[in-house]
Amino acid sequence: MSQIAELPPATTDRNQLLHDLEALSEVDLIVIGGGASGLGVALDARLRGLSVLLLESHDFAGGTSSRATKLVHGGVRYLAQGNIGLVREALHERRALLNNAPHLAQPLAFVMPAYRPWQVPFYGAGLKIYDALAGSASLGRTEWLGRARTRDQLPGVNPAGLYGGVKYWDGQFDDARLALALARTAAAQGALLLNYCPVVDVLHHSGRVSGVRWRDALDAGGREGTVRARCVINATGVWVDDLRRLDDAARGQATTPMVAPSQGVHLVVDRSFMPAAEALLVPRTRDGRVLFAVPWLGHLILGTTDTPRDSVAREPLALPEEVKFILNESAHVLARAPRAQDVLSVWVGLRPLVRPAHEEEGGTKAISREHTVQVSPSGLVTVTGGKWTTYRSMAEDVLRHCQDSGLVPALPPCRTAGFSLLGAPPPGAPATRLTEPPGLHAYGTEAAAVQALPGAGRALGLGLTEAMVRHAARCEYARTVEDVLARRHRMLFLHAEKAIQAAPAVARILAEETGSDGDPAAFLSLAEQYRRVPA
Repeated sequence: MSQIAELPPATTDRNQLLHDLEALSEVDLIVIGGGASGLGVALDARLRGLSVLLLESHDFAGGTSSRATKLVHGGVRYLAQGNIGLVREALHERRALLNNAPHLAQPLAFVMPAYRPWQVPFYGAGLKIYDALAGSASLGRTEWLGRARTRDQLPGVNPAGLYGGVKYWDGQFDDARLALALARTAAAQGALLLNYCPVVDVLHHSGRVSGVRWRDALDAGGREGTVRARCVINATGVWVDDLRRLDDAARGQATTPMVAPSQGVHLVVDRSFMPAAEALLVPRTRDGRVLFAVPWLGHLILGTTDTPRDSVAREPLALPEEVKFILNESAHVLARAPRAQDVLSVWVGLRPLVRPAHEEEGGTKAISREHTVQVSPSGLVTVTGGKWTTYRSMAEDVLRHCQDSGLVPALPPCRTAGFSLLGAPPPGAPATRLTEPPGLHAYGTEAAAVQALPGAGRALGLGLTEAMVRHAARCEYARTVEDVLARRHRMLFLHAEKAIQAAPAVARILAEETGSDGDPAAFLSLAEQYRRVPA
């Protein structure tokens, strides 16, 4: 496995990054979008020798890519839908992801409690197929559990009517910090990446995409510029159609939308509702959806929903009926039913599902979770769909399309399958479980460098220290209070009230480090949304 040499963490001084951007006239590849797919493309392309610029309009993983259910999985529900190819690919990509960032992605056991006699053999047989599809990438064998063992594995499960359960293995991860590791790894390899730098126009020459116009979103004066490129990648998630409209308008064409957005709501409650090391999965609720109860960073995530949405808001809102669904279904499988007043944080992610050629019945549950890559007549390459687990193979597929379309030269083989991300400990090194509360272990091999910064002994709550905030500002592209408390640390996603309490201290430290307080007022407004449970 390739390893990055141990060096002091590189700084991410914004003035220097903008200076480098303004000095840049042309690159091989411009990636628009700093989520899972865009960051994956940037790293893959740079490792194959292309010059790469990545521009993100907000923060890295500021949209969908920080709001996953925190699972690295093959997709048990996709197996039930008969999508064997997607499951097999995801199971093998799951192993690669866990190997390349073991401090941020780890195996996790799941237990399906059975409340009908037929469920244990039925689900067990299906999960044995899941094991077989994983092959050598398996994380552990499926087991049939009796009633007593199921209760031992899932303390807090509702014992009334419980027959037994089935235990199988998948993975979990810290999505926002994994995105950050991808960004910093790509930068360490020579790519230039900037957050808060939206693309405001796609440039054309002789009918072909030839570059982009960018603007510094943090500069009140409207600092902007242009960069030319052989190839431009549209990896903006649920917003890909906005960029496609710019491209189509330059050719006088109307745009047919590619994305059918779906939103997933997650509720976070105290770990005491299910103090287990394993996750709970209900593969089919009464309305045909899936319910998870996942231990993560010392808390318990309950979710999720799959609700079609017409809008693509930057901060989507949970609907009262979605919250009611999660709480009602949780009450059936947990001995102590969580109530609305028990919710510590509520957050929503928008999935960029690929719109089918013909509308299908069944809402977004019937839409494929596979990704798609489209090359427009002018050469704009758009990638959307997919999921975090398969981000690496999605990137490989994007570059394959770029080569096949003659947008980039023939490239050497992909190297990302065995390339460790920044901070990854060596194989076999012990790692703190992601089920445990947040702390220094999230930094992997960089933990000592973080601990050496001023304020390492001053706690701000939930494992966050002043030193971590300084590291976020100096080395992790953090510019706002939200960047720190939502993505460099996950406090907003775990406990919105504690994030509100920590915000003034974070703003003070950011002002010392960057000269800007990181807009604490905007963060407090956002945190109120995460704290408020729709009813």
